[in-house]
Amino acid sequence: MKRILLFIATNLAVVLVLGVVLNIVFSMLGIDRSSVGGLLVFCAVFGFGGSTISLLISKWMAKRAYSVQVIEQPRNEMEHWLMTTVARQAQQAGIGMPEVGVYDSPDMNAFATGPSRNNALVAVSTGLMYSMSRDEAEAVLAHEVSHVANGDMVTLTLIQGVVNTFVMFFARIVANIISGFFSNNEEEEGGGMGGLAYFAIVMVLELAFGVLASIIVMWFSRQREYRADEGGARLAGKEKMIAALERLRRGPEVELEGSLAAFGINGKRHSELFMSHPPLEKRIQSLREQR
Repeated sequence: MKRILLFIATNLAVVLVLGVVLNIVFSMLGIDRSSVGGLLVFCAVFGFGGSTISLLISKWMAKRAYSVQVIEQPRNEMEHWLMTTVARQAQQAGIGMPEVGVYDSPDMNAFATGPSRNNALVAVSTGLMYSMSRDEAEAVLAHEVSHVANGDMVTLTLIQGVVNTFVMFFARIVANIISGFFSNNEEEEGGGMGGLAYFAIVMVLELAFGVLASIIVMWFSRQREYRADEGGARLAGKEKMIAALERLRRGPEVELEGSLAAFGINGKRHSELFMSHPPLEKRIQSLREQR
């Protein structure tokens, strides 16, 4: 319930902020709201704006959604090991020291998030720390540090922004064509198509186009996972990375919620077209084939 309420409140705040930004953009540029150009600007502001704001508040959201306990001063040997391992890997990868945190969950998982390579968070579940060996956990941390070093959070935000923009744009263009066609027919019969029907068509088209667009986004996400595995192998060692993936393969299916799903080490195993992570078998095979 806490995560749902946080999600709803955050999205309402984002919509209000983007509404204000949109009015400013239209006023400054003198764009006709009813034109195709105006529609494209509207879609771009909401498409890129939503994903950009999500990126900027990603650390804040993750900490609250998963009750992440950020390690300020290590309180025990495990926390000390986490801090020193991430610090060493961050230095090797050439990035600023991320915040390091632990969240309470029986699942074996970890994630990285944050607005930039030098302002990130790496968090691991208690289930991972108590179920994996230190070598396996080191490889998982290296995988997440590689996500940060590769700039994956920013890359996925840009891709999502482009996709959001064109999903919204084409949904409204097609909805205008459909509503115009039916309105002409109904006017001849003395009726008319209201704004509610247009809104319903837009919602249906956004859903349909969004499903198709998610295939593109998930393809990019899977490629980033292969790259993060390669980076993890460089930072922690190939055999450690393979051992960590093998350990995940033997465990239960898990997945983080929302945008964090793409930045975890583990993900659900369903239709590959819609998977943010490649099947673990393919990831292991890819690493084994590397020299």
